[in-house]
Amino acid sequence: MKALVVNALGRGFDVEDVEIAPPRGREVLVDVQASGLCHTDLVFATHDIAPTPSVLGHEVAGIAAEVGPDVTQVHVGDHVVGSLAQACGGCLRCLSGRPFQCQHPEATLRRPDDAPRLIRGGIGVFQGFGLGGFAEQALVHEQQLAVVPKAMPFAQAALLGCGVVTGAGAVLNTVNVRPGDSVVIFGAGGVGLNAVGGARIAGASRIVVIDIQPQRLDAARRFGDGRHPLHQEQAGRGRARPSARRGGSRF
Repeated sequence: MKALVVNALGRGFDVEDVEIAPPRGREVLVDVQASGLCHTDLVFATHDIAPTPSVLGHEVAGIAAEVGPDVTQVHVGDHVVGSLAQACGGCLRCLSGRPFQCQHPEATLRRPDDAPRLIRGGIGVFQGFGLGGFAEQALVHEQQLAVVPKAMPFAQAALLGCGVVTGAGAVLNTVNVRPGDSVVIFGAGGVGLNAVGGARIAGASRIVVIDIQPQRLDAARRFGDGRHPLHQEQAGRGRARPSARRGGSRF
């Protein structure tokens, strides 16, 4: 299959032929239909964080093409999205609703003495976050996949795996915004916009979005959908206008 491979830091991505193993255990072979480029992928491709060669890409959506013998949650033909959160599903923290604190995230990967999932020229290729979505196919543990409605467009679905869970998750799960709360969001990029969406879902009474880019504030207005009070402030030299702070904010 074709894949984007990082061979050296700061050298970009090379389109190369990479072999992908058949699924085993709880692995699912996904025909990738869309993969988002997150800034984290660029960080990994330019800084000494992960080994090379590597296939990155952790915002991925596609169709389950083949499943391993122990898979129970995904069926061939399902539309799925990947998640950068690696959770075994069986430890105490996973079972108590805190999979992001999984004690055995390595359970979603193959063991060091197993054949690698990705191979190029007989040598294993690192798979970013256990996903490796910058390729025609991805081999992923079912614990890192979620089945989505087939009516959902793949491009939008791919964003669920990182931008949405990070932004909306921060609002809904980390700070636990409640109906009537006021929220200030610094930065209206991919994560910030999803924080706006999370604040809407939580029922925030006042949402203030601060950014230095007017076009991002326009996008925040669209995410606000017109039914929730959304206040926008364009910051200058790191300072928001006083109206953004009037009355204070809980979060």
